[in-house]
Amino acid sequence: MVVMARLSRQERPDLVFDEEDLPYEEEIMRNQFSVKCWLRYIEFKQGAPKPRLNQLYERALKLLPCSYKLWYRYLKARRAQVKHRCVTDPAYEDVNNCHERAFVFMHKMPRLWLEYCQFLVDQGRITHTRRTFDRALRALPITQHSRIWPLYLRFLRSHPLPETAVRGYRRFLKLSPESAEEYIEYLKSSDRLDEAAQRLATVVNDERFVSKAGKSNYQVGLWGDRGQVGGLTRSGTKAEIPSWTLQLWHELCDLISQNPDKVQSLNVDAIIRGGLTRFTDQLGKLWCSLADYYIRSGHFEKARDVYEEAIRTVMTVRDFTQVFDSYAQFEESMIAAKMETTSELGREEEDDVDLELRLARFEQLISRRPLLLNSVLLRQNPHHVHEWHKRVALHQGRPREIINTYTEAVQTVDPFKAMGKPHTLWVAFAKFYEDNGQLDDARIILEKATKVSFKQVDDLASVWCECGELELRHENYDQALRLLRKATALPARRAEYFDGSEPVQNRVYKSLKVWSMLADLEESLGTFQSTKAVYDRILDLRIATPQIVINYAMFLEEHKYFEESFKAYERGISLFKRPNVSDIWSTYLTKFIARYGGRKLERARDLFEQALDGCPPKYAKTLYLLYAQLEEEWGLARHAMAVYERATQAVEPAQQYEMFNIYIKRAAEIYGVTHTRGIYQKAIEVPTAGAWGRGLQVP
Repeated sequence: MVVMARLSRQERPDLVFDEEDLPYEEEIMRNQFSVKCWLRYIEFKQGAPKPRLNQLYERALKLLPCSYKLWYRYLKARRAQVKHRCVTDPAYEDVNNCHERAFVFMHKMPRLWLEYCQFLVDQGRITHTRRTFDRALRALPITQHSRIWPLYLRFLRSHPLPETAVRGYRRFLKLSPESAEEYIEYLKSSDRLDEAAQRLATVVNDERFVSKAGKSNYQVGLWGDRGQVGGLTRSGTKAEIPSWTLQLWHELCDLISQNPDKVQSLNVDAIIRGGLTRFTDQLGKLWCSLADYYIRSGHFEKARDVYEEAIRTVMTVRDFTQVFDSYAQFEESMIAAKMETTSELGREEEDDVDLELRLARFEQLISRRPLLLNSVLLRQNPHHVHEWHKRVALHQGRPREIINTYTEAVQTVDPFKAMGKPHTLWVAFAKFYEDNGQLDDARIILEKATKVSFKQVDDLASVWCECGELELRHENYDQALRLLRKATALPARRAEYFDGSEPVQNRVYKSLKVWSMLADLEESLGTFQSTKAVYDRILDLRIATPQIVINYAMFLEEHKYFEESFKAYERGISLFKRPNVSDIWSTYLTKFIARYGGRKLERARDLFEQALDGCPPKYAKTLYLLYAQLEEEWGLARHAMAVYERATQAVEPAQQYEMFNIYIKRAAEIYGVTHTRGIYQKAIEVPTAGAWGRGLQVP
């Protein structure tokens, strides 16, 4: 049953309600300023026709115009009512008016502003929407602007109105400067590249900038206080540069180098060259960007100059490869462009000359690559000896370049920092002159080399030896001897061989390499006395090796100075400890027995006892067998048996089995089989693992 409401004030003939509404109407009359009562009534009428529901909302808001809950629900309901209608329907304007009425009281509510702005965006009313966004920003406190701007920016980007969007972004960046990257991306997409480059440069220059996308500006400025490119902090110290990302810097370089006609407000050359001084791990890309800028600007010769400067300054093979490949590609493109132009416009003589010039330039570039790469490696380490040798090899067939390279090498390489053997540069330099018949120049080079402060004595010794070999190759034997004698002469100030505080010139007199060569030359070219003096000097300096001692003794033996040779062995024995002395003892005893046999038996026995005193088990077997052989041939059988018995205890456990077999065999031959019984018993008592499983040999 529908009844007309009778109200005490402002009677409304169009206000109707059902009988079921009476309890709610009565409750409202009792509590007309209660939001809960109105909300219960509205909830009850959700199924009613839309005009009646809207009328109920209007009645409530007339009494409670500052209720956020009522306005929020009412506006939401009104928007839902026109959701599926055409945006030109007058109902949309009614809903817009409702929102405007709401903001008379609800202008501080960001949620209502957001939903109204989204509602206007959906209607496509650009100007009205923009003005509403601006009103929202003016009405709301700045702390709530961050809720409005994302929707506002999305609205600006959705329409092809770059000037409007740019103005909006500029306002937004005052509130959120860390969002500069988003603005830069928009500027790129709208082809406003000059401002994009300026903004990106400002970001890179801002030490306080923190990228929202996780990028880094390298924490350094792009320009100094006076517009100069620089990489120092305000305090003047070098800024710390993280090495994990370069996105912002690369974006700037790519932007300004690839769009020279659109980026006019920045000094591209200064910016990129400033980066070259600081970002040393990205030199290849930066040089290529600078060259690309000039190529796109049409300044091809300037681009070529940049490439040439780059390949002469980069420090790594990676950067060199990147620059060289880009350079070669540029030259190829120049040739291709010229050929294409010639084919289209017709060939002329001037075109042929230009094309040949470009081809020659490209071929020369390719042929220079190995030398340029070698230059990179030498810039990394100018003291790398092997790379200098490779550089000389690259100049094969060009004597002047080879001489210049060797000269530069010996002047550049610091012997104390050298990687490799620095003396080989001097030796190879002299050998080059020698091979070309300039013997005097070769001598001059080697003479200069003998005055170089090498780090190792061996380097100087090698130079002196090369001096001698040079003279020997040209049959100047006396000069070779004089040079080596000069090298081994005592210096005015003696020094220990390994005393690094002394120059090598004061220590080379103890170099065994020089003395060994001098000894060989004296044996071949000198006299007996001069050779003997050299060997004696080697022993006096205590630099001899066991082989030198043996060579000296055999030299004396060849000249029939047997006792002198034995003294040489004994001097050598006094110089060395076990086991280095073992070879000298073996040779000495063998030579002594061969010389005297049994004529000096007691002396021989004393020598063997000296040799066996403290002899390691590993080297004892040979000496004992030699000793036993001496006793068998020249001494007493029982002495020989005693030596064999001592040998079974002195040798290594692994050699005891073999030693016992020899002992048993010799005993059986000398005394008979019956004498071997005691030896077998002793052998069985020796606990050598695995030695007796095979059984001793029965004679």
